[in-house]
Amino acid sequence: MPYEAELAHALLTVTRATLLTRRVFTSSTKGTLSKTDTSPVTIGDFGAQALIISSLRHAFPNDAIIAEEESSSLASNPTLTSEILSLVSSTSLSPEEEARLGGSIKDESQLLSLLDMGKSTGGPSGRVWALDPIDGTKGFLRGGQYAVCLALIEDGDVKVGVLGCPNLPLSDTAPLPTSAPDPDDASTGVLFSATLGGGASSRPLTHTSSKPQTDGVKTIHMHSLQPDNIPNATFCESVEAAHSSHSDSSAIAELLHIPLSQSVRMDSQAKYGSIARGAGDIYLRLPVPGKGYVEKIWDHAAGDLIVREAGGVVTDARGQNLDFGRGRRLEGNTGVVAAPQGVHDVVIKAVREVLEGKKDVDR
Repeated sequence: MPYEAELAHALLTVTRATLLTRRVFTSSTKGTLSKTDTSPVTIGDFGAQALIISSLRHAFPNDAIIAEEESSSLASNPTLTSEILSLVSSTSLSPEEEARLGGSIKDESQLLSLLDMGKSTGGPSGRVWALDPIDGTKGFLRGGQYAVCLALIEDGDVKVGVLGCPNLPLSDTAPLPTSAPDPDDASTGVLFSATLGGGASSRPLTHTSSKPQTDGVKTIHMHSLQPDNIPNATFCESVEAAHSSHSDSSAIAELLHIPLSQSVRMDSQAKYGSIARGAGDIYLRLPVPGKGYVEKIWDHAAGDLIVREAGGVVTDARGQNLDFGRGRRLEGNTGVVAAPQGVHDVVIKAVREVLEGKKDVDR
């Protein structure tokens, strides 16, 4: 299977990093600071990024990496740097893991250097890994949903995508969660994955040594929703109003005759995984008036592929495919609309009807 080695490695390293973030999630202190854009970052973000970049550099030394965090946020905080090193150092590796994932992170200098290996500018050619070590940090801090996200982009196309979602239910038929999970609940924790042309799957988030988890692997599919039953659809959107216009989502739902009671607000790319396995149907991320925000590729690459390989369609608010070959940001796109193939055109029509008069759909 094309990209089999890349998928297997991504599954292992995302599993390892996600289990590390789960330890921070259940701790009383998360080592939080604010970046220059006022968004929060925790020792879980830094630790997961360092582990994944270290592993990628070991396995694919010639590949570029685009990652969200950088060491400058830690420049004036040696105490936090020490905490992060202690966190990643406590993740012991078996000999098999050492061979597959690379050695441990030994000191603060190596840690900071690894964090800064994710500064690639991307572009239309070559291989680049897009990494978000904790997508949905605000959800992570409030005890809700978050995801560890990794995707391989080659010549501008997403080839491999993996999402670690420790707070989603294992069951592919469970409804979208509306409250924080019990951290001791053994029925939560799922990995989503896909390769281009190879379909999408889910599996339990379980530690393994040198091979990806194979027990419980299931092929996942979007709901085969059709226009005549779209009022029965469930749609999901971001919790943060600054990330997506809730009022426009409500107006679109009204046009589609979808009751607002059937909408769920969740953080992170856990939304992509949820609709890919049929726990939801439609994902809307709509431009917020006056913000001029351009989406980052690490916030969408893995989820985009997983939904498409599960039988869905992902575009921007104008119906254009997401273009991951323009650099670190989705410069050519505005908003995101993901839906089953049978109703995507209908959803896009409603999105345009709501947004066109406001000029937000065209920058």
